[in-house]
Amino acid sequence: MYNLLHFDGPFPMYWSSSYLGQLLGCAVASLAIYVAAKFSLGFPFVTTLVIYKWRRRHLSMYDNIEDFLRSNNNLMPIRYSYSDIKKMTRGFKNKLGEGGYGSVYKAKLRSGRLVAIKMLGKSETNGQDFINEVGTIGRIHHVNVVRLIGFCVDGSKRALVYDFMPNGSLEKYIFSQQGVVSLSCQKIFEIALGIARGIEYLHQGCNMQILHFDIKPHNILLDENFIPKVSDFGLAKLYPLDNSIVSLTAARGTMGYIAPELFYKNIGGISYKADVYSFGMLLMEMAGRRKNLNAGIEQSSQFSQIYFPTWVSDQLKAGKDIEIGDDATDEEKKIIKKMMMVALWCIQMKPIERPSMNKVVEMLEGEIESLQMPPRPFLYPQQIPADEVGVDNRSPCASSASESEEITLIADANEVN
Repeated sequence: MYNLLHFDGPFPMYWSSSYLGQLLGCAVASLAIYVAAKFSLGFPFVTTLVIYKWRRRHLSMYDNIEDFLRSNNNLMPIRYSYSDIKKMTRGFKNKLGEGGYGSVYKAKLRSGRLVAIKMLGKSETNGQDFINEVGTIGRIHHVNVVRLIGFCVDGSKRALVYDFMPNGSLEKYIFSQQGVVSLSCQKIFEIALGIARGIEYLHQGCNMQILHFDIKPHNILLDENFIPKVSDFGLAKLYPLDNSIVSLTAARGTMGYIAPELFYKNIGGISYKADVYSFGMLLMEMAGRRKNLNAGIEQSSQFSQIYFPTWVSDQLKAGKDIEIGDDATDEEKKIIKKMMMVALWCIQMKPIERPSMNKVVEMLEGEIESLQMPPRPFLYPQQIPADEVGVDNRSPCASSASESEEITLIADANEVN
C-alpha cells in the first residue's frame, strides 16, 4: 500500500490524520458532484418521461375517438368545434349540473333551439365513454330516447349536445323534494310505460341490440310534456340482435339497480335481462315513491322493513292494498298494484325468470287481472330456500309461484346517483 502510494514507510503521525481528512473531504465532494450530476441529468429525464406518457395516453384517446369517427362517418349528429360550443353556452355561464362524467350547461343553437351540452371530464376509459354515447344514440331516433344533436372533439375538449329537457330528471319527482310538483299516479304510470317502450326499442328496434346497463331515475329525463327520455349511454354496449348472452370484463351500473348476474355468475349469463332488472327496480321506486332499500332501519329489524320489494310482496300476497297517500282512488290503487306486480317479475333473481321488455310493455298495457302473483324477492342468492333452487320454469303468465329471486348486493342503495 505504501509503495503503491510512493511512501517509504508508514504515515508520519503528525500528518496522517490531516491526510485522511483530505481524502474524506475529496470523497464527500466527489459524492456531492455525482449526486448533483445525477439529479441534473435524471430530473429532466423523469420529467420528459412523465410528459411523454401523459401525451401518449391522451393522444391514444384522441386517436381512438378519431378512428371511431372516421369509420362511422354516416352518424346523424353534427360535429361542432370548441369555439362553437363556447358560443352556444355563452362562455359556459348557465351550469345545469355536474357529476363524475363532467358538467352540463344550458345552451342555444343559432336557430334559437335550446340544448344541453355535456362537457366530458377526464376520461379513465381512453375515450370509450364518448364513443359509447355517440355510437349508440348517434344512430337512433325514438320518442323515448334522448336525441343526440351533435358532438365536439377538439384537442382535449369533448362535448355532447342533446335536446334540452326542461323538467330535468325523474328522480326529483319520485323521491319527494321540496318545491317540486307532485305527479299523479296516472302520469307516473305513463312515464313508466314510456321508459319501457324506450328500452324495448333499444333491445329490439335497431339493427343492433343496445344494452344500456345504467337504467335509474337520474338517467331518465323529462321534456316539457313529461315525456320520458332514456339518457346517458356512457356504459352502453352494442351487440348483434341474435346474441342472447354477452361478455363483460367487469360489473357496470349503479348500485341498487345492477342485475345480480353481474356479480353472481352461477345464476345465469349476462344479457338484455340486466336492463329488465334495472327497469324493475326503477318501476318499484316509481310506484312506491321511495328507495327500494332503507339502510336507515336497524339491521335487527325484519328484512321486509329494510327491503321494500319484499314488504310489497308480503302485502300483495296477504291481499292488502299498498297505501300511497290517504286520498288514493280505487283506480289509482289498481295502477300502483299493477306497476308493483310487473316490477316484481322484472327483478327476479335468475335472468331466465324475468320477462323481456316486449312482455313488460304488454303487461303494463294489459289488465291487472291477467297478471300472476310473482314470487317473493330476496336481496342475495344465499337467501333462496334450498327447495326452490333449480326451478327455472316460471313466467309472468304461469300459475305456479314458488321460487325467490332478486336483486343486487346493494347495502348502499341510499348512495346511488
